[in-house]
Amino acid sequence: MTPTPEINWPEKYRPENCAVHVANELAMDVAPEAVWNCLIQASRWPEWYINAANVVVRDAPDGKLSDGADFRWKTFGVTIETKVKEFLPRERIAWSAKAFGLDVYHAWLIIPTPNGCTVITEETQHGFLARLGQFFMPGRMHKFHQIWLESLFDRAKEAGR
Repeated sequence: MTPTPEINWPEKYRPENCAVHVANELAMDVAPEAVWNCLIQASRWPEWYINAANVVVRDAPDGKLSDGADFRWKTFGVTIETKVKEFLPRERIAWSAKAFGLDVYHAWLIIPTPNGCTVITEETQHGFLARLGQFFMPGRMHKFHQIWLESLFDRAKEAGR
């Protein structure tokens, strides 16, 4: 049996070193390629994910993420500067992001299964806004990341038709 892939956390962002850690996953009966293609089209996230707005991928007229890509977007009411740190097509992508009071690492794994794939997304955060969010709105990030996964699944199914 093949071991389940794990997030390649930079030391600073390992869950045990952060104020906030959220993990979500969803089994999807769609091809990993369909999921990947929807996930890297960052400029189109606002079309299908309610918590994404104003996504601009610098130096990418097509709005697609790539290795080392810089992008700016708004999520949870905060505009963040983001940089892709890991990019392995159809398998994994991760980015770091910063905003006033936030220092974030967000990773995605796409694991092939006999019926499609399982998608895992995890995020860790440092900063006073991260701690305030956990205190005043516990579970909010987990809820919206689950919505993101479910919306990604719907979008990938639609694209695969």
